Amino acid sequence: MNEQTLLEKLRKIEALIANPGTAGEGMAAAEARQRLLDRLAETRKSDPPTEYTFSIPDAWSKRLFHALLRRYGLKPYRYRGQRRTTVMVRVPKIFVDETLWPEYLEMSQTLQGYLEEITNRVILEIFQQKPQDDVEEAPQQLPGPEHGYTEK
Repeated sequence: MNEQTLLEKLRKIEALIANPGTAGEGMAAAEARQRLLDRLAETRKSDPPTEYTFSIPDAWSKRLFHALLRRYGLKPYRYRGQRRTTVMVRVPKIFVDETLWPEYLEMSQTLQGYLEEITNRVILEIFQQKPQDDVEEAPQQLPGPEHGYTEK
């Protein structure tokens, strides 16, 4: 996957989330964003914003989540003393459930796949080997006191 393909895929995800009744093909990203903003404004009338706490596992995903929040006019923050992986935001529950979180998950998965592909390609080029985990059998442990063995 190249960068242009990644961008196109992310735009399609956004369009699909904005209007789940259609395939999303051919929709402009600006139109999709506007529909989501309209949905958020409408939702705020019937479902007041609630403070949410999200734990985002890595820097790349956190950057993506922050960008997504800001794109919809939402302000991410965290309280003093909270971990850097914590993201707080005030947003209507229905918007989180139907739009924000599904869009984030889909985009995050796509971005992670792209980053993994690039990382594998770089490792292969620089080290001439495929990245892999070496799996070994765990060492045999001696039985504990419950099995009749005691240390002296």
